[in-house]
Amino acid sequence: MSLLEVSHLSKVFGGVHAVEDLSFNIEPGAIHSIIGPNGAGKTTLFNLITGVYTPTTGGIRFDGQDIVGEPTYERAARGISRSFQNLQIFFNMTALENIMVGRHLHMRRSLISAMLRFPASVRSDEAARDKAAELLHFIGLEQYLRADADSLPYGALKRLEIARALASEPKLLLLDEPAAGCNARETQEIDDLINKVAESGVTVVLVEHDMRLVMGISDHILVIDYGKKLTEGSAAEVRKNPDVIAAYLGAGAAGAAGQPKDA
Repeated sequence: MSLLEVSHLSKVFGGVHAVEDLSFNIEPGAIHSIIGPNGAGKTTLFNLITGVYTPTTGGIRFDGQDIVGEPTYERAARGISRSFQNLQIFFNMTALENIMVGRHLHMRRSLISAMLRFPASVRSDEAARDKAAELLHFIGLEQYLRADADSLPYGALKRLEIARALASEPKLLLLDEPAAGCNARETQEIDDLINKVAESGVTVVLVEHDMRLVMGISDHILVIDYGKKLTEGSAAEVRKNPDVIAAYLGAGAAGAAGQPKDA
């Protein structure tokens, strides 16, 4: 069974179809990429999946359940987590505390117990801190265990956002341009981390403009243009598709994009 099933999904803003009659499936345990020109509807699609937007028409099923109409927090509880195109870091907090924010679904406490520091509340805080430290190590940033977030370099902040998204223990992780603004070394670190996340059993879907990263890391690629599906398939199939070359990659970009994962 597919982990995520999107069926004839459409979203209209004032007569403009940001997403139009889009259908695709996300299989568990793989790295999926969604690519397309600027304005193709990629981030809108993420917002529909996570509940930020409500579809105009169409369906979304996650883990066999219809989730259209569910609020974002219920989808997060089901196992959908995401990062954002622009950094959403709390710079007045430590790196560890930023990750702890992502543990809120797993923290069982009331306002009164937190204020009075009941033993259950203390244990919950300690468990969240331990998990956050574990995730800092997982993403290769254990040296920032006691550092303020505003002291981290840009590439480390991008990985920190991924760690915070992982803190909710998702089944599906949506990454919106995880390598945007990164240099070559930082992009390679993001590449390595995405592979590591997938190997841990989390299904990854990313929107990304770095075609070398996309072609090298993806098990499956969905290409959209003007909110519609242009094509989908393996990296090798997509990079050779003339419609994709014409609409997005450009005649010279396909050769420069690097070798596909299954080449």
